[in-house]
Amino acid sequence: MPHKAGFVNIIGNPNVGKSTLMNALVGEKLSIITSKAQTTRHRILGIVNGEDFQVVFSDTPGIIKPAYELQESMMGFVKSAFEDADVLVYMVEIGEQELKDEDFFNKIIHSKLPVLLLLNKIDKSNQEQLEAQVQLWKEKVPHAEIIPVSALEGFQVREVFDRIIELLPESPPFYPKDQLTDKPERFFINETIREKILMHYKKEIPYAVEVDTEEFLEDDNIIRIRSVIMVERESQKGIIIGHKGNALKRVGIEARKDLEQFFGKQIHIQLYVKVNKNWRSNPNQLKRFGYNS
Repeated sequence: MPHKAGFVNIIGNPNVGKSTLMNALVGEKLSIITSKAQTTRHRILGIVNGEDFQVVFSDTPGIIKPAYELQESMMGFVKSAFEDADVLVYMVEIGEQELKDEDFFNKIIHSKLPVLLLLNKIDKSNQEQLEAQVQLWKEKVPHAEIIPVSALEGFQVREVFDRIIELLPESPPFYPKDQLTDKPERFFINETIREKILMHYKKEIPYAVEVDTEEFLEDDNIIRIRSVIMVERESQKGIIIGHKGNALKRVGIEARKDLEQFFGKQIHIQLYVKVNKNWRSNPNQLKRFGYNS
């Protein structure tokens, strides 16, 4: 039987369910998920292997008009998703009318790649609304295959996966068959901590935060982690730490629980907060955090 392999890149507006879909397709929580826009900052690969196939899924940041250097870099990850895709998954949600960037939308319309347009969150709609949305997107993206899904409920996710396998080209695998992702362990530690900050802090605070894991020591029974939460201003440092350190302690407790599940080991985690002024607009700092190559 011939072997199939290829890159399947998931794009769309912020908060349409790209990360939820990616995790459902891969069967692991690789992308963090919150209700806030711009939760995903990087392009994250999730690799699914079978005897005669390898699918390299790619979760990307939601498409926005960039306002500062970090967002420019995030949109660079989206652009790269067009360059190496074998199948493009364009994700929209019920009620959506357009992509937030016309250039990206034109790329999708004129793409010669197979495009699966997934109409997500159909569990929040009725039949009449669904039919109207299907018709709308048929007219907007005539060459796309439209599949209504609920990534959160798992509705039609298996059907999407099977269709992707059909569309993949014949190819040897791109990665070792036991590899799950292209990211190192420290990346998932940083993202887990950042997810908790997105969940518990308001306004600008989560967007001014980056996490850097400085120490990762693993033995048979325990992993010892020391991570630094970077903020842009001294006032933000106080908010992250909270009264008597309680806010930071909550982040640590919740992150530890998730990481113990992810690694299957006991976790000891130490968190510190440092001010790194205007890191979101500093090319050297962005490169350090893996945004600019």
